Amino acid sequence: MAATIKKQLALDANVPLDIADNHSGILEFHQEFLKRGYELWIAPTALLEIHVLSEKGDAREKSLALKALSNLLAWRITPFNLNSVGHGLTQIFAEKLITKGLLPEGECHDGMILAETALAEIPMLVTSDSHLLDIEETDLKIQFDECGLSHVFPVHPVRLLRALR
Repeated sequence: MAATIKKQLALDANVPLDIADNHSGILEFHQEFLKRGYELWIAPTALLEIHVLSEKGDAREKSLALKALSNLLAWRITPFNLNSVGHGLTQIFAEKLITKGLLPEGECHDGMILAETALAEIPMLVTSDSHLLDIEETDLKIQFDECGLSHVFPVHPVRLLRALR
């Protein structure tokens, strides 16, 4: 009997914000992957980033963040959480990526989102963040292995959509 493969994608904060902004390529990605039966998840740190923008962003950022937060469930984007041990590991992993030069200083949240996605065993993180997309795949895999985490592949939503066709 064949094992059931879960069709899951984790979303970085920029994806729901782009949906809120009616970005055509992101809307098409969102609709197509839902139609194909994918579950869309958002990590705690990505959700926190949207929340912070809703309170401290400029007027446009606040508006988009509030729209995203208000519509996540309607858009079938489900937040996930981690146990307390997982939260500690995400910080360590993020700091390691920065120390190794895979992420720039000040991009700790990006590393935490990668670790959260790995702990949730979701194989891909959909993002338009160049800091994440530019990490060399082999270097990233080594860091996941050293921390005993599942591998996560950062991928741009439009490139992922193109791969379906």
